[in-house]
This record gives sequence, structure tokens and C-alpha cells, in this order.
Amino acid sequence: MLHRTQWVADAIARIDADFNRSADTHLIKLDLPGLRDVDIYLKDESTHPTGSLKHRLARSLFLFGLCNGWITPGTPIIEASSGSTAVSEAYFARLLGLRFIAVMPRTTSAQKIAKIEFYGGECHLVENGSEIYAESQRLARELGGHYMDQFTYAERATDWRGNNNIAESIFEQLRREPHPIPRWIVVSAGTGGTSSTIGRYIRYGGHLAQGCELCVADPEHSVFYDAFASGRSDIVGQCGSRIEGIGRPRVEPSFSPTVIERMVRVPDAASFAALRYLERHLGRRCGGSTGTNLIATLSLASEMQNAGEGGSVVTLLCDGGDRYTDTYFNPTWLASQGLELTKWETALDDFDQSGVFEPDLMTCMHPGGHSERKVD
Repeated sequence: MLHRTQWVADAIARIDADFNRSADTHLIKLDLPGLRDVDIYLKDESTHPTGSLKHRLARSLFLFGLCNGWITPGTPIIEASSGSTAVSEAYFARLLGLRFIAVMPRTTSAQKIAKIEFYGGECHLVENGSEIYAESQRLARELGGHYMDQFTYAERATDWRGNNNIAESIFEQLRREPHPIPRWIVVSAGTGGTSSTIGRYIRYGGHLAQGCELCVADPEHSVFYDAFASGRSDIVGQCGSRIEGIGRPRVEPSFSPTVIERMVRVPDAASFAALRYLERHLGRRCGGSTGTNLIATLSLASEMQNAGEGGSVVTLLCDGGDRYTDTYFNPTWLASQGLELTKWETALDDFDQSGVFEPDLMTCMHPGGHSERKVD
């Protein structure tokens, strides 16, 4: 027992030391010619050691598992993941000397699989994305391991009141900017943990009363938008999202609609067009979820400018584009998916001139639906 207790203490110390070695991620101001008094910022989560927003989640999940007594010396770690969470969890498993197995759809990009294996993880592929939950539970049961279950524990494992979570970091970095309290923070949802953390922190810090609201961008084939608009949590989709890491075919336990003020459904073609637009303005490639976030961000910035409202909008740069060269940046893959980007590329070019962005996406915005029903 003493050996086990000391191992857990040492494991927590190793994770804390790793955190101490990593500086906070950058907040990048994106200067766009069409905007006047609306500032857009990207919280660059790609600068984490494992290259994505999921590094924060993986660290929290490991600490949560250690402190709950679920992870002990030699415990195999199993996770259901489409890639980025598994990359980050493989990193922490290697740090602690534990076996790690990622259960993911066979369609996961080769670059992400290579990253998981680089950190010593094993990839267990399934045909259908809906199979990852049960298969992860089966492996954990048979191996005597711990199923991390990011989709259940994401919103519980992170301290939403502070402790250098992503929301606290955003507000601290905005302190000396022209509009230090953002009008909107825009995120997309995979587990729902990040949106839950930010939504709660906005309220905890009194920022909702100061005019800051949370918008969640949802891709095609995800049920989060429909769940928010209808107030139902039993909706099930028929297929997985093309945007790896976000969008789910079921309403995950960590998704908290009551802390969200608005949701936007973003067509996948718009997300991929936004990646090319962002590459021109930022000078580097980003992952698909960043494109989804950017479309919602530009829509809100356009809405603010049309209303004569100044302020800031913050969104997340979730990961880099090097993991998606075979898919999102590959014309052959885009054609195989039946995706045509021209309409969206034209709309984004027009935005640079006018600051107005309102193609048919604007009909897919649902403002404050769930919070209105909560009053009943």
C-alpha cells in the first residue's frame, strides 16, 4: 500500500512538473481589413507540448483518475477518441510509464495515428464511430484497466473556477487590450468540457453581467445543435463528424446547454474554406475545428459591426494543420466527400472588403434557445 501511495504522489508531481515547464498558450490578435471596432483573437492551443487543446483535458483527466484512485501502478489506460485527446493522453501515459490504448474510428487521419504511436500508444480501430464507447469499456474490463471516458468526465475533471484553466487564461491575457471583456467567446464542442468550463467561468467571474456570452459552433452530423435548440438530450445521429475532435452523434454527458447563450451550425465546406482563409491571414495551417470556430466568429463579428457595436470576440485555434494534410488540405479528399468550397471562399473574400459575412449560414443560428426554456 505504501508503494502504491508513493507512486500516486510521484505521478501527480510529474504531471505538475510538466505543467510548470509549459508556458501558457498565446493569444493572437487577428487583424482583418473589413472590421473597424471589432477585434478578433485566437487562443492558440496548438503550442501545447502535444499540439492541441486536448493537452489541457488529458492532464486534468489523469489527475482526476489518480486522485480518485482509478489509476495505480501498472494500470492500462483506455480512451475512446478520434485523435487529439488520444495523442495527449498517450503523452501523459508515457510520462507515468503506463500502457495506453486509443479506441478510434478507422477513418482517423494517419497523421494522428502516427502521433499516438510516437508517444508509445496503441491504436485500436473500429469500423463505426458509434462503437468506440462499448469497445473501450470492453478493453478496460478485460485488461483490468481504466477507461478514461472523456465524454463523461471532461466537465468534471477541470476546475472551472480557475487554477489556470483556459477561461481564466483568456481573461487574464485580454486585460490590457482595448476591449478586455469579450462580447463573445466562441468554441466548438467534442466532449462539451471546454464549453462547460468557459460558460461556468463567465458566470463565476460576473462577466455575463458585463455583456460576455458563449457561442458554441457545431459541425454537420453533430446532434449538439439540435439538442440545444430542442432541449432534448436523447437525440442520436446517423454518422460521425468529418471535423475530427468535435461534433458527436449523441449528446455527451459533459455537454451543458444551460451555460451556452447561442449555438451555430456550420457547414463542413465553410469550415474547410475558413482554413484556407486563415492560412492567408495567419501564415500557417490549422485544424478543422479551428475553421468551424472561425466561421461562427466572423458571423458574430459581422453582426456586431452591422449593429454599430464595438468589442472583441475570442475563439480557439485548437490544433495545427499538419495532422490533416491527407484530408482537409487535400483536393482529392474534398472531392471524394462531395464538398465544394467556392461559395464560402467568395463569402470570406467579400468579408475582407466589407466586414459583412452573411451567407445562408445565418439561418442556422439559434440564439439563447435553451436558456429561454429554462424559465418555464
